[in-house]
Amino acid sequence: MSHLRQARNVFDIELAALKAVRARLDRAFDSAVETLVAALRQRGKIVVVGIGKSGNIGRKIAATLTSTGSTSVVLNSVDALHGDVGIVNDGDVILALSYSGESEELLNLLPALKRFSVKIITLTGGLKSSLARHSDVVLNVKVPKEACPFNLAPTSSTTAMLVMGDALAMAVLQARGFKQSDFARRHPSGAIGRAMLLRVGDIMRSGERNAVADENLPVKDALLVMTHARSGSLSVVNARGKLVGVFTDGDFRRCMATSENLLGQPLKKVMTHNPISIHNDALAVEALKIFNERNIDDLIVVNAGREPVGLVDSQDLPKLKIV
Repeated sequence: MSHLRQARNVFDIELAALKAVRARLDRAFDSAVETLVAALRQRGKIVVVGIGKSGNIGRKIAATLTSTGSTSVVLNSVDALHGDVGIVNDGDVILALSYSGESEELLNLLPALKRFSVKIITLTGGLKSSLARHSDVVLNVKVPKEACPFNLAPTSSTTAMLVMGDALAMAVLQARGFKQSDFARRHPSGAIGRAMLLRVGDIMRSGERNAVADENLPVKDALLVMTHARSGSLSVVNARGKLVGVFTDGDFRRCMATSENLLGQPLKKVMTHNPISIHNDALAVEALKIFNERNIDDLIVVNAGREPVGLVDSQDLPKLKIV
């Protein structure tokens, strides 16, 4: 078997495994989400335990939960019996990961956990296992087979656990009303933080770089305003300074073929009415969404009085590292 064929075979096996696990989702998943949400509302936390490869998956699940507003910690199954179980409090939820459900380290930990008033949610392929019998909610992640040719190395099973953990995190996020702004607060650095925390007013071109002209200004003079601002578009305002239109390089080229004496025409005769705009207090990520959805090059920024105060140029976004 070629390397490429082997890779596709692994994908096929793991995709089939995920479909099998998805088909078995039932009321137990709802119970797990409700249990987690109830604990978090009472200021409890999610304590993730696992060993080996399941433990590795558990750490990723804990990180996803925490980053989406669900306080989660990882408890090392071995160190737990040497004092680390002290991180567990009444009202917490234990999220236990063991494909067999018979991991000795987890079973040895159960009596210590049962001393607390906690709920145990288990992700396992062994529905009749010792761990499953001592759990309050059991989520079935049994897979038809591992992607390993010997059906031994945890592959499909750990993928199933990972996706089940993601499903839990996203369902809990939605149930708790976690918002985009909440996500931004937890990711203040890097590309996510820049896109989520920056305001449009922080990234817009303003002052001399923001081309604005009265609707009665002739196109010839308007082109000079755009050239001075080094801009491909110009915000058109009425006598009260309110945004009424936009005039772009593209508009100029299109009008050249149809308008007589184009350079002498007032902007109100050739501009695009009711242009797309965004408030200067909006998040930068909202501007990014508009660019992606509306296929425009420039986005006019207005204040509360609908006066054009800036311009966001799509070419600036890569430099700002928010795309």
